[in-house]
Amino acid sequence: MLTPKFRVESEATAPKIYTVMEINRQARLVIEGQFSGIWLEGEISNLKYHTSGHIYLSLKDSASQINAAFFSRSNQNLKFQLKDGLKVVAFGRLSLYEARGQYQFYIDRVEPKGLGALQLAFQQLKEKLQNEGLFETERKRPIPRFPGTIGIVTSPTGAAIRDMLNVLNRRSRCTRILLNPVKVQGEGAAEEIARAIDEMNSLPAGEVDVLIVGRGGGSLEDLWAFNEEAVARAVHRSKIPVISAVGHEIDWTICDWVADLRAPTPSAAAELVVQNMEEILSSLKESRARIHNAMKNFLAFRKKTVAALMTGYAFEQPRVLLDQFSQRFDEIFRQLHNYARSAAEMKKKQLQSAAGQLRTLNPLAILERGYSLTFLEDGELLKKTNQVRAGDILATRVTDGTVYSKVVRSE
Repeated sequence: MLTPKFRVESEATAPKIYTVMEINRQARLVIEGQFSGIWLEGEISNLKYHTSGHIYLSLKDSASQINAAFFSRSNQNLKFQLKDGLKVVAFGRLSLYEARGQYQFYIDRVEPKGLGALQLAFQQLKEKLQNEGLFETERKRPIPRFPGTIGIVTSPTGAAIRDMLNVLNRRSRCTRILLNPVKVQGEGAAEEIARAIDEMNSLPAGEVDVLIVGRGGGSLEDLWAFNEEAVARAVHRSKIPVISAVGHEIDWTICDWVADLRAPTPSAAAELVVQNMEEILSSLKESRARIHNAMKNFLAFRKKTVAALMTGYAFEQPRVLLDQFSQRFDEIFRQLHNYARSAAEMKKKQLQSAAGQLRTLNPLAILERGYSLTFLEDGELLKKTNQVRAGDILATRVTDGTVYSKVVRSE
């Protein structure tokens, strides 16, 4: 009889049993060791902004996708806005979330695919503000022609302020300059510029007539403070007209689009904001000369007119003219007298005719022929006996007066 053989394994040859957490941790270490500090290209989808400031998304291509996390400590300096469908290149590390056994990509930095982050941020903010109407021409105000006080927001040590002061002093020494010094690049520069614009507007009304905001030339990164939304909003809410003077002529910033006037350079802004005193004086001299010549020509013309009148018929024989006017006056007076007399005679005949008609129609005219008229007490003419009763008082009108009588009886 065969006895079955049983294999007895020692502890040394027993299989290793892992916990789930141990496997996930080992897998994380392997993944991180192999894919640490890598660039990953993909299209953003499932984008979510968490209240904590973290950003969660997926990166996908035509065949697959991977979950990604962009924590707040890393995305604070993100210049542009992430959107679903945006193609990006992200730098970070691949790891595994041990609690769920899911691997994902942790992003440290992200750049738009085919376009720099700053250019994309510029386009995104420009489109946003344009849709809100901040670039509309109708809202832009005219720059005062003769400002008494010019406010300037720029660096106190840069070349821009020196160039502007040189131009302003050369063109108009009577203009007052008020400088609010700020940083014009680097961290916090945009906030300083926006705060300076608000401070200028907080001064009493009329204290500052126009505001120049700008700096000298530089790279896109150097000029970036003037592409920040904080500066654009401050320029938009400014009650003082704003001239944007950032960089060189080829440089365009968001501040340029929002401002009431864009100057290609800080020096050009200074030239635009004040009139050249020499040009003004020259213009005044030309105007004075034109007025003098115009008055001279006017007086010469009037002198000729007076001279012509002096040699005219009226001045040579004034007595003849007066006699003619007197004779003409007599003729007109005689005509008026004749017209008045004819009119009076005509009216007299009309009145006589009307009087004759009134006498004919007058009921009292029969009295002159021996008749009389008797009236009741109320003035009614007595025509019938039934109008009176015994005792009534009657008034009888005769030619030379009235006789009053009392009714004894009537038959």
